[in-house]
Amino acid sequence: MNCLRSSVSHLSTMASQLPSSSPFTRAVVSSMRKLYPEALADKSFDNTGLLLEAPFEPSRRQKNSVLLAIDLTTAVADEAIKRRDSAIVAYHPIIFRGLKAITLDDTQQRSLLRLAQNGISVYSPHTAVDTVPGGMADWLCDVVTGTFQPVTTTTHPASQNCNSTLYSVPTYPQAGAVPTSSSANASQQVSHTRSTIHPSPTASIPEGFESAGAGRLVTFNEAQPLTTLIDHIGRGVGLPGGIPIAIPQSQSVDDIRIRTVGMCPGSGSGVLMRGSEIPDLLFTGEMSHHETLAAIERGSVVISLAHSNSERGYLRAVMQTKLLQELSQQWKSDRESAIQALQDSTKQGAASSSSESEIYQDGSVEVSVSEADRDPYGIMVWRQ
Repeated sequence: MNCLRSSVSHLSTMASQLPSSSPFTRAVVSSMRKLYPEALADKSFDNTGLLLEAPFEPSRRQKNSVLLAIDLTTAVADEAIKRRDSAIVAYHPIIFRGLKAITLDDTQQRSLLRLAQNGISVYSPHTAVDTVPGGMADWLCDVVTGTFQPVTTTTHPASQNCNSTLYSVPTYPQAGAVPTSSSANASQQVSHTRSTIHPSPTASIPEGFESAGAGRLVTFNEAQPLTTLIDHIGRGVGLPGGIPIAIPQSQSVDDIRIRTVGMCPGSGSGVLMRGSEIPDLLFTGEMSHHETLAAIERGSVVISLAHSNSERGYLRAVMQTKLLQELSQQWKSDRESAIQALQDSTKQGAASSSSESEIYQDGSVEVSVSEADRDPYGIMVWRQ
């Protein structure tokens, strides 16, 4: 019996010593799962959730901060390491398919190894953000209807000089901070209704997320000039140097009026072109040549911004504020529970490390949007 008790005690001690991510990182993951339930992601192809869990070392503490990005590139990893963030929320999964090895030869795997070495975890929500009410698809509705107006707009120049005699230096759009819907200019808002194009399966929808699904359809009460919607889109996503647009060959941009707009972030054709009828305007990140031809032959307009330009503005417009609010509450609750547990443990004579106590004394929370993150495609404007 004594031997059994000793074994149970030993196993309990071993379990308590198993590596885990930092307490703050666990609060980040919990907050993301509340805001963007993983059950809403399209698991038929997607890979969402905590993709890299960096072991926590109390002697080398990270800041209580999160970095938001669309793509986890080497530049974004460098940024997070320099900032000493605890976690990166990368919208696109950096691990998409099964890995047979993790080596330094692969640039993405090298970033993961470096982040783990520096105590930085990676969480990817992807299609959960697309489908959730108030998520990326609904933000595109706000953009096209003029509900959101950007306060600032910046561009990422590839370099300071360009030796081309015909074209400017490439620029990469980046939407700045935007006001909430309630503070937007009412004169810019257009009366409309919204609906979900492809509702999520009922069994996968958590309580409170009943309107979840892929894609959104905006129906204007009165048909709108296409040029007005183009202006809304340009301002909302960060004034790209050019907007790729496809229109039926028999029409001109100035003459086209739009009653219905279908929206899907990223690659949207699979969502927007199902069925016998398609919207007057298909607004997405990218569509293939033949899909676009099929759409305009059916009388519709296509606006495709380059894949992640249809996604990146959401980080500043919505996710940054939502995550900061949820994470602040989660971290406050976690700290209070942990501090109480430490106090109770101390009263019972158990020893606690000073580093463990210091972790929960820090009530700071920071959520930032990556400055290095950008779409691979920039736009070089013809100087003449």
